[in-house]
This record gives sequence, structure tokens and C-alpha cells, in this order.
Amino acid sequence: MSSTSTPGSAPEIVCIGETMALITPTDAALATAGHATIGIAGAESNVSAGVAATGHRVAWASRLGADPLGDRIASELDRRGVELWVERDDATPTGVMFKDPGVESSSVYYYRRGSAASHMEAGFLPTERLEGVRIVHTTGITPALSASCREMVDRLFIDARTAGALVSFDVNDRRPLWSREDAAETLARLADAADITFVGRDEAERIWGTVTPAEIRAFLPNCALLIVKDGDVGATAFDGDAEPVFVPAPVVEVVEPVGAGDAFASGFLAATLDGADLAARLSAGHAAAERVLLIAADLPALPPLD
Repeated sequence: MSSTSTPGSAPEIVCIGETMALITPTDAALATAGHATIGIAGAESNVSAGVAATGHRVAWASRLGADPLGDRIASELDRRGVELWVERDDATPTGVMFKDPGVESSSVYYYRRGSAASHMEAGFLPTERLEGVRIVHTTGITPALSASCREMVDRLFIDARTAGALVSFDVNDRRPLWSREDAAETLARLADAADITFVGRDEAERIWGTVTPAEIRAFLPNCALLIVKDGDVGATAFDGDAEPVFVPAPVVEVVEPVGAGDAFASGFLAATLDGADLAARLSAGHAAAERVLLIAADLPALPPLD
């Protein structure tokens, strides 16, 4: 596994999951477009880039194909200050995602089956690799990629805690990746077992039938710190048996909502590292999400290379 980390030290947060090349047409719908941009798309790398932007040390762990798209992803994350804990695979490709912009909403198409990241296995990040890390973050996308990735995430929860890290989990349900039945059971199990869980109120209703933040908390009673995000309404934090803390969302002229949930998690986790109280951590999450809601991309643009 290649690494850009400093020898003998550990990043504060490690985020693990797949990042794909993102192809977005710029002049028409996907079926007729003549021009497109190439970017990157990945929930966990979005979080890592957001945390890095706050000045904290963060690593992104995954597998990439030994191909130009993998080079592009690694280069962009490196430029954003993210340390790379990455295996390159010359036998399997980097995943690709196409976005098809629409007037009301955008559609996405995944080409990630059999990707390099889908071949992550249990023990990909062993305990000794995580020594000194404060938070390990992943999402519900990762266990949906393959059976081996699901086993990897189960083992990751154990190894991270053995290393002394908190486990952060964003439910992040992706309907095209697996059946509702598989998703409902696996995501509930992992969300309830995490130290910090992020879930959208709407996605919880979709997969578990829980309608209100209080119902979601009753459904996930064992998660130490549960964050329920409710779009433009606000976010509620349930910390153990304490009274829940609610912070309303700011009023924003939304350009595109994609990536806002990842940004919220990055802001919240960075504020957690700073030792902020719950209300301040929720506010930091909202502020980070607001910055992404105001642009059409998941991440702010980087300056051009010289």
C-alpha cells in the first residue's frame, strides 16, 4: 500500500471507501453532449478533502486501478492535502460514474462493478496501521460494493476500536447498488454499532420506515452519537441519553445538493477534533454543507496546475 503519510506518525482521521472518475456533460444531456468534464466522486474522499481544508491531518484509504483515472484521483486528493493510503491494481480498473444533468434533478450511472476498490478485503486496514488515529470514517456505500467489502467494513469496526479510534459511519444509502432488504439490514447493524452515525431523515424513512428523528433514535439505540440530518430544516444530535440538540439549517440558494451530506460530515468531524460542543459541531457541519450547496460540484475547484 502506497502512502504519503509522515513516517512514525498518524493522521487524525482516516476515511475509507471508493472514489470514481466523474464524467459530466457540459453542453447537453448525456445522450447528445459533445463536451464533458472529468472530476472525481466519492463520499469518503469528499469527507477527507473537507477535513483537510480545515487544517487537520487526514488520510484516504482505498484501492485504485493502475490507470490514468486512478492517477487523476490520487493527484487531485494529494493536491487537496489528503494523505493517500492507496493500493494500485493493474488487474482491475478505477470505477467511473457518469452524471446526466436534468432541469429538475440529475441522474447518475455507475460503472464500478469489479472495480479495484470493490476488491478490498477484511484486514485492509489492520489495527497496527490505525495506531494513533482518532477517528475512522466510512459510509454505507462501501459494504454495498461487494461481499469482501462488507466483510472489510465489519472487521474495520473491530480493528479501529482495538487501535483506540472512534468509528464514524454515514448511512449514505445508494439504491442502485443493492436491494432494499440487504441495505436495510446491513445499514441498520452498522449504524447502530458506530460511535458516530450520520443519517438523513429522508433516507431513514425510505429504508427503515422511521419518520421522525426520535423514531430513528429509538430504532438505533446503541449508537453513542447519532446525527439526524433533515435537509433545509436542520440537524439533531442524540448523545447517549442526554436531551437531543437541534441546530436549524441556514437559508441557502441551492445550486446542487450533491455532496452536501459529505461536507456536513467533514465539518462536524473537524469540529469534533477541535473539541467543540455539540451545537458548535452541528453548526460547523451546516457551514461546510452550505459552501457545497452554493456550487455545482462536490468540492470547490482547485487552481489550475502551472
